[in-house]
Amino acid sequence: MIELGYEFKNKDLLKRATTHSSKSPENYERLEFLGDSILDFVVGEYLFVNSDKSEGELTVLRSHFVSEANLCKVFDELDIEKEIILGKSWKGALSKAVKCDIVEAIIGAIYIDSGLDDAKKFIVSKLRLDEFDSIEDDNYKSKLQELIQANFKCKMSYVTEKDGEGFSSSFYMDEDKISSGFGMDKTSAEQDCAKKAIKVLFKV
Repeated sequence: MIELGYEFKNKDLLKRATTHSSKSPENYERLEFLGDSILDFVVGEYLFVNSDKSEGELTVLRSHFVSEANLCKVFDELDIEKEIILGKSWKGALSKAVKCDIVEAIIGAIYIDSGLDDAKKFIVSKLRLDEFDSIEDDNYKSKLQELIQANFKCKMSYVTEKDGEGFSSSFYMDEDKISSGFGMDKTSAEQDCAKKAIKVLFKV
């Protein structure tokens, strides 16, 4: 029995949202497509209405909430993995991508079943949007990748080299150098570089 804090009128929608393509052509993929769009809109609207942050800061926050890592966390907290319907060809645990897709499919299913208001209630509650002021994410490389994938179409790369007692790093979008950073090891140099790139690109 799946406990979502929402009762489906059409139980077939929930079944479809939790059915993988390895099991049936009637699976979650189309619902995931819809849910992804609804999720972006609801998170964006919520942050716009409830925060006076700049556009760049709002973009960073939205990226956090709709990220694969955050949606996987939501999936795990819902404790529904054992309820997912898989075909015999599926082996092993669910991937992060599948977990993310299923959460988005459930959002799409709620929207079809009951409309935007209930989908919004589910998103605000399960993604804990009211906690946006306490979000602290110091993985700047991951954050930068998510932001660029959501807003640009380009190749991303770091060039990191030994520099004295530490390392220097440069971040590129296609052939354009966006930022430079420094750190005592390669990882910290690239994190510093990514942090500066976010400031350059998104003014935060």
